[in-house]
Amino acid sequence: MLKREMKANFKSFLIWLLVLIGIFLMVFLVYPSIINSDNIKMMDEMMKMFPSQMLRAFNMDISVIDSAFGWLKTEGFIFVLLIIGCYSAILGSNILLKEESDKTIEYLNSLPITRNKIIFNKTIVGLIYIILMVIILGIFNFIGLSLSGDFDKKQYVLLSITPIFSSIVIYFICMFLSTFTNKTKKMFGISLGIVFISYVFQTISTLDKSVEFLKYISVFTLADIRNVIVDISINPLMIFISVLLSIIFLILTIIRYNKKELV
Repeated sequence: MLKREMKANFKSFLIWLLVLIGIFLMVFLVYPSIINSDNIKMMDEMMKMFPSQMLRAFNMDISVIDSAFGWLKTEGFIFVLLIIGCYSAILGSNILLKEESDKTIEYLNSLPITRNKIIFNKTIVGLIYIILMVIILGIFNFIGLSLSGDFDKKQYVLLSITPIFSSIVIYFICMFLSTFTNKTKKMFGISLGIVFISYVFQTISTLDKSVEFLKYISVFTLADIRNVIVDISINPLMIFISVLLSIIFLILTIIRYNKKELV
C-alpha cells in the first residue's frame, strides 16, 4: 500500500516542486543582473519610505536585499512557507478523503487491512513528500547561492529546515478536518483558507504590540525565521510544539476516522 500511495501522490509532488524551483531559478538568473551599486542605493532610499512595521513583516529590518541570499531571507522564504504550506494543506486534506471521492475505499475495505494501517501508510507518504520537497528545494537553493556568491551557510541550512515545522502541522490539521466531510472541493477551500488566514495573522502580529497575540494562533510562528536570522539557531520550543501538535492531530484523526462512516 505504501508503494501505491507514493505513486498516486508523486505527480502532484513533482508539479509543486517544479513550481518552487522555477521561481527560485528565475531569481538566481535575474537577480545578479539587476543588483548594482545604483540599484542598491535606490532600494535603500525606498526602504526608508516604508513604515518599520512593514519592514519587520518581511524581515527587511534585520536583512538587506542586496544579494540573492538577502532576498531569500526576506521575501524568498515567505514564498517557500506559503507554497509548501499550501501543498501540505492540500495533501493532508485529500490523502484520506480521495479514497471516498474516487470510490476506491470499497476496494481498501475488501482487503485485510485496518483503518489504522490506512492512516499510518498515508501519513508516512505525506511526511516523506513534505520533507523531500523541503530537502530538494534546500539543495537547489544551496547550489544557486553558491554560484551567486558568498553567504552564511549555517544560517541558510537552518533557514531551509524551518518550513518543515509549520508545514507538517498544517498537514495534520487538514488531515484531521478532512474526516468531517466527504467532499474534496469543500476541503480544498478550507485547507487553503487555513494557510492564508494563518499567514495573515502572523503578518498582522508584527505590526503592533496590541495585536502581537495573533502570532500564537498562527501556524507559521513555528517556522520562527526571524530567530534563525538573528541568532542563527532554531528554538527547541518550536520543534517541541510542532511535534506535540502533530501527534495530537494524528491521534484525533485516528479516533475520528475509525468512527467515520465511509462511503
